[in-house]
Amino acid sequence: MTTTSTGGPLWLTDEEQSVWRAYLHATTLMEDHLDRQLQRDAGMPHIYYGLLVHLSQAPRRRMRMTELAKDAKITRSRLSHAVARLEKNGWVRREECPSDKRGQNAVLTDEGFEMLARSAPGHVDAVRHAMFARLTPDQVASLGEIMQVIATGLQPEGVDADLPWLR
Repeated sequence: MTTTSTGGPLWLTDEEQSVWRAYLHATTLMEDHLDRQLQRDAGMPHIYYGLLVHLSQAPRRRMRMTELAKDAKITRSRLSHAVARLEKNGWVRREECPSDKRGQNAVLTDEGFEMLARSAPGHVDAVRHAMFARLTPDQVASLGEIMQVIATGLQPEGVDADLPWLR
């Protein structure tokens, strides 16, 4: 915790509090907007769509489960649950990892790839209208830089880092 010279907490300034609340408001509304769009158009939540995207971009459309959790920034248990649901839909299957008998790969099936191809245009349109159509090119660049600084600061290196995919 950051403290003042007197030992008390360093409270947010009025401006920082306003920015923080605007960030929370915008990110909550954005996630809800994208979740509703994907549920309506593809029958899946936003997190499942993201997993399909990661798998579609991986070599041979397969990834180790631990790497998929890291890329998706989610816990391994949440990933396991999500993959189980995607398996029920026939969009993903698990297979043993040939190089590590304890590991598993998640594999995007042809049906999953087709579902992703069908749902991607609507999702991209929702993202564009909700975010990028509202920003100038300079604002887009600034937002990208700001988010990168924040993400880098929240992702420490080392084996004792408390990151979702390590839990």
